[in-house]
Amino acid sequence: MTKNRSGLYEGMYILSATLSDDSRKKAFEKITDGIAQKGGNIRKTHELGRRKLAYEIDGKREGYYYVLYFDAPTSAIGELWKEYHLHEDLIRFMNMRVENVLESLDFKPLKTQV
Repeated sequence: MTKNRSGLYEGMYILSATLSDDSRKKAFEKITDGIAQKGGNIRKTHELGRRKLAYEIDGKREGYYYVLYFDAPTSAIGELWKEYHLHEDLIRFMNMRVENVLESLDFKPLKTQV
């Protein structure tokens, strides 16, 4: 008998900056609904807003950043990644296992030298 383990994860998602507010909201709901459908539970959402990307990705220079903290079965992460690769409005994503939820983020843009 295998034990279905669960973990706490932090996910960063960058959505296309060309989306309207309604489209961006629907695209983000697609991500959160996917987590819930796989047995996950959203614990905290940080919306970081529109920011310049560190480098151009598929011709895009800006994106909307979100950070999610969620519980999910470890087996669901691979399935979520497959869905993320098919999500056309999602520029980049990253998920990693964490020990605790950060209640606030001090996220500042990178300073560049001129």
